[in-house]
Amino acid sequence: MTYLAKPKFHHPNLPKNDLGYTHRDYEGTVSTLCAGCGHDSITAAIIQACFELSIEPHRVAKISGIGCSSKTPTYFLGNSHGFNSVHGRMPSVLTGANLANRDLIYLGVSGDGDSASIGFGQFAHALRRGVNMAYIVENNGVYGLTKGQFSATADRGSKSKRGITNTDNSIDLVAIALQLGASFVARSFSGDKHQLVPIIKAAISHKGAAFIDVISPCVAFNNHAGSTKSFDFVREHNEAVNRLDVISSRMPIEVKYDPGTVELVEQHDGTTIALRKLDADYDVHDRTAALGFLQSHAAKGQIVTGLLYMDKDADDLHGHLGTVEMPLNALNEKELCPGQAMLDKFNASMR
Repeated sequence: MTYLAKPKFHHPNLPKNDLGYTHRDYEGTVSTLCAGCGHDSITAAIIQACFELSIEPHRVAKISGIGCSSKTPTYFLGNSHGFNSVHGRMPSVLTGANLANRDLIYLGVSGDGDSASIGFGQFAHALRRGVNMAYIVENNGVYGLTKGQFSATADRGSKSKRGITNTDNSIDLVAIALQLGASFVARSFSGDKHQLVPIIKAAISHKGAAFIDVISPCVAFNNHAGSTKSFDFVREHNEAVNRLDVISSRMPIEVKYDPGTVELVEQHDGTTIALRKLDADYDVHDRTAALGFLQSHAAKGQIVTGLLYMDKDADDLHGHLGTVEMPLNALNEKELCPGQAMLDKFNASMR
């Protein structure tokens, strides 16, 4: 795979954060995703969030699985730690890394196929264990790398680009995250940077399992009438044998609307999706109310966005297990082999 490196030179007067870093210091290589892909907007939001938080890039570990979304860590934080795992196994790799070195900031980047299908069990256990991480799902409802089959988050009744109707019920990852005990749960839209950037900043700052579901329409395979996750960047030519597909470039769809309002976002094919931003006085500390709120508005066909739930007194996996403050990978022989007396004391405690 070929990666296009960005030029290192930049304007000397670019704004700097508290650490003296510019926005460019949080970028990665040039994106190879489709022009106008919502995933690139999420990448931009992550870059902006880390810049505003004045995070040292080398303190971040970005872990991903397989899929269009899992390619995106290449496009941000080029000077951080990174690991591209196998399909659906990002949460377990991240959990192991987190247990070994608790001093890093962990960003888990996944997709609806990676987390809601093959990795559903991994997703569930990482959240219920309270792994200290920001888990971001870039949700487009299709398998973009394998030509647009329905993913597990595709809404029942939605149509594929070939006109096939999805007859399976969808998995709502936000509702599942709430039920599993995630201590920070939010949903946003890739085109709403004014909402997404603060949510990412809050998730990174949160201690415990923080989950963000970002609706990020696929520009190549969800660009047709009948899709409920449409962000249509049309095909310029009809499909034909031995003919190349052409994705025509358009501007990404962006929205800006007030809390407590519903915004009908028109896609390029004329279809709309309804986004509802939470009220300013919404109680983010009531898990049960969050589930009810989510389901009542889903029945109206509205996608609720914003911070849905946060436990301000949350603990993480290290707290649950009672691990030592020093990262496990930094322990030396003295700590790992404390001697016969300590072994006898431990054995006696187990009798």
